Amino acid sequence: MILLGTIVNGVCIILGSLLGLVFAKIKERYKETVMKGIALTVILIGLQMAIKTNSIIIVLLSVLSGALIGEFFQLEKKVNNIGNWIETKMSRNETSNVSQAFITATLLFGIGAMAILGSLESGLSGDHEILLTKAILDGFASFVLTTTLGYGVIFSVVPVVVYQGTITLLATQIERIIPDIIFNDLIIEISAVGGLLIVAIGMNLLNIINIRVTNLLPAILTLSGIIYISYVFNILY
Repeated sequence: MILLGTIVNGVCIILGSLLGLVFAKIKERYKETVMKGIALTVILIGLQMAIKTNSIIIVLLSVLSGALIGEFFQLEKKVNNIGNWIETKMSRNETSNVSQAFITATLLFGIGAMAILGSLESGLSGDHEILLTKAILDGFASFVLTTTLGYGVIFSVVPVVVYQGTITLLATQIERIIPDIIFNDLIIEISAVGGLLIVAIGMNLLNIINIRVTNLLPAILTLSGIIYISYVFNILY
């Protein structure tokens, strides 16, 4: 079954989130301390991903172009509106932040080499090992996030499954279109840009600064075009 890895990944996110809801009634001071610990770990994960870049200029151009597109279309506002709508439908006089939980979990689960490489492996060879490993990690992460951020984490399963499932189904076409030399660098730089966004999430969780992370997401898309152009004209590398 070609989508087995993605389906298991989605199930683990749901199970982890549901289990997290059971333990969500802990005292606020515990939640606060745990959240700070999670935020610091998230920043570390992002930094580890970001420093692997082969070209700071490509990362910078991707983030700048992505920010312009995201701000133009006001992506953060649209996602927050969806989260607020869900919150009004499901909340029962409880304080929650569906948007923050949804965005944080989606980026953590969706951005990174494991999501891309695992999906490609599933689609090209039927090997689900990477995605099954990722499923276990995401299940644990969704449990921890749900205990502190709330039930909004569970909604991240939709974009994650759609994202990984699409890559899996289009894996053979992606392999034909993207040359190996470009593909390898693309994976590295996607992880680097994604790492920066994850660092931004961690800083938001620590309340250090308010970064509209969703408005930076188009950087993942503009990155592909920038890398392709850099190879065609032999620049930036």
